Amino acid sequence: MDFSRVQNYRIEWVVSFVAVAHHGGFSAAAKALYRSQPRISSHIADLEQALGVRLFDRSVQPVGLTPEGRALLPHAQEILNRFEALVDAASGEAGSVRGDVRIAVYPSAGAYLFPLAVRQLWRTHPHLNLVLREGQTLDIGAALCRGDVDLAVRPLLPLVGDSGLACTPLWREPLVAMFPRGHALASAAGVWLNQIVGTRLVTLGESSDGRSHQFETDHAFAEAGLSPTIAFQTNQPQTLVSMVNHGLGVGITNSLAMQQANTESVVCVPILDAHCHRTVALWWRADQPGSTAVEVVRTALLSLPRPQFERTTANESTARPGGIEAELAARRSWDPA
Repeated sequence: MDFSRVQNYRIEWVVSFVAVAHHGGFSAAAKALYRSQPRISSHIADLEQALGVRLFDRSVQPVGLTPEGRALLPHAQEILNRFEALVDAASGEAGSVRGDVRIAVYPSAGAYLFPLAVRQLWRTHPHLNLVLREGQTLDIGAALCRGDVDLAVRPLLPLVGDSGLACTPLWREPLVAMFPRGHALASAAGVWLNQIVGTRLVTLGESSDGRSHQFETDHAFAEAGLSPTIAFQTNQPQTLVSMVNHGLGVGITNSLAMQQANTESVVCVPILDAHCHRTVALWWRADQPGSTAVEVVRTALLSLPRPQFERTTANESTARPGGIEAELAARRSWDPA
């Protein structure tokens, strides 16, 4: 569209043109629009000058459309119809909320949350459309910072360096170790990190730059004073399961990923060390003008049931007092670099 051709036209000119055509005169149009007749006449004169054509034959009473006016009237009516639809879409009808709300999630959170959120919004706000954007943790944070999405569900780690973001914790989930069936530790009630640190490990995470970015795993081993060997990383839970099943290493991942994957070929065992968990939060921009549609979706996400996990006594004892601020402060003290 060539915006330079239309940017100097005013919608009130079009409204006055259609009103005069429909009501058969300037006085009648002024009365219908609660405007003065000189104001209506000025609108028509400005529109005619901008278009370079005469729209009404003023030599007859009541005034009649010129051939050019008759040709343009359907287009002017369509403009007003479209504008009315735009207003309806923005404000909704009878108080309904409309809009497309973009939410970025990592795969296992998307598999759990997105269907629940959509079904709830279908019931409560049928004119709202939830748009899914799946990605890696780092990419999700960057997308929210750029304004490419409206909401994000991602772990607290790594922290996002944008003071304009706010978050609310959704759940804390333990990390689990994954073994192929028949492995010596597959029947254990729980394992310690020092039992698997010397083995090849397979994790969910990002390593496109050649460095390990499975943040919770790195944090857990660092807190235990151990240096693991990360053999493989993948962002797809089912790929991780396949790698472990084929003997490529012992898997370490978050519990929700395994709940959403087919784990019939492997065994998941709780990790007993402290700090072996991840805290997942809902993130949004707090420095932007409020949106009713975004707020409705945010409220819906916060109201959904949380996933349930089996927790060991050791992992349960890692819950920190003080809520999310204490969690953030504690995690800022650990530099993954």
